[in-house]
Amino acid sequence: MTEGNFVDYVKIYVKSGNGGKGSTHFHREKYITKGGPDGGDGGRGGHIIIRGDKTLWTLIKFRYKRHFKADHGGHGSKSRSTGADGTDLIIPVPLGTIIHDNKTGEQIAEITSESDVIVVPGGIGGRGNWHFKSSTNQAPRYAQPGKEGTDRDITLELKVLADVGLVGFPNAGKSSLLATLTSAKPKIADYPFTTLKPNLGIVENYNYTSFVMADIPGIIEGAAEGKGLGHYFLRHIERNSVLLYIIPADADDILKQFTILKSELTRYSPELLDKNFMIGISKSDILDKELYTAIEDECKVAFDQTPFVLFSSVSQQGLLVLKDKLWQLLKD
Repeated sequence: MTEGNFVDYVKIYVKSGNGGKGSTHFHREKYITKGGPDGGDGGRGGHIIIRGDKTLWTLIKFRYKRHFKADHGGHGSKSRSTGADGTDLIIPVPLGTIIHDNKTGEQIAEITSESDVIVVPGGIGGRGNWHFKSSTNQAPRYAQPGKEGTDRDITLELKVLADVGLVGFPNAGKSSLLATLTSAKPKIADYPFTTLKPNLGIVENYNYTSFVMADIPGIIEGAAEGKGLGHYFLRHIERNSVLLYIIPADADDILKQFTILKSELTRYSPELLDKNFMIGISKSDILDKELYTAIEDECKVAFDQTPFVLFSSVSQQGLLVLKDKLWQLLKD
């Protein structure tokens, strides 16, 4: 899916380089009329390598370039000289990218650090004729051709990596919270699905510590079946260490909203329930003292042992407590 410059799902074609040919050269030198075979080996073809790059956050560049080919290996030459290896083609991608083989559907790799993954190895170079000399064949006129490179159609799928993922209905206040706690500038408006792409921000904490928070497109009832932004939203939630359910203080039924949100996550992937989570009741600035106390008492009963915080991104009420509790969950 794409929105603006955010691209998180692309299909590309990759092909590694061919191995170089082995040489059938024979040694020639003054006063040596019948030198033996000395043909060198061909060089290896270039690999296709995918490398994690933490400075990237989207697959936008693949919108314009979908075919990638590595260089071929050099041919062997005289004096047993090996041909040069083909230059590897390195394709940088954001952390959180999953690579799938389009033909088999298998997951090739998951890029979670700044490391390299060879997705298509280069062809092996052919052996030169000196390898084939024997007592019965003193002058072999044969050398191996290099092996051809391999091609592959693959899919790159980006799932946002973050410490804390914000889960909530549209207009719950997720974007406002991210904008208040971080330097991120998500789009904020009072209509559904303001957020159409994940937004990331770094929350500064005490003693130079920090954590990454992700504002992800709002969920709706039926998202597990693909309604609204459906799986687009849910697949990004998989990569968050801690989930913060955001429910506005003016919701008709706070517990019901939480139950629906939790149900959608469970139907999509039961493993999501294994994540640590807490509940944030947003927009507390609209409450008078009496109503604030009533909602607080209601949450104590409804959520039992689950940590919760009433907060306001506008007045910044409760934000320090919210950060402290999130940090404790992350440490746990």
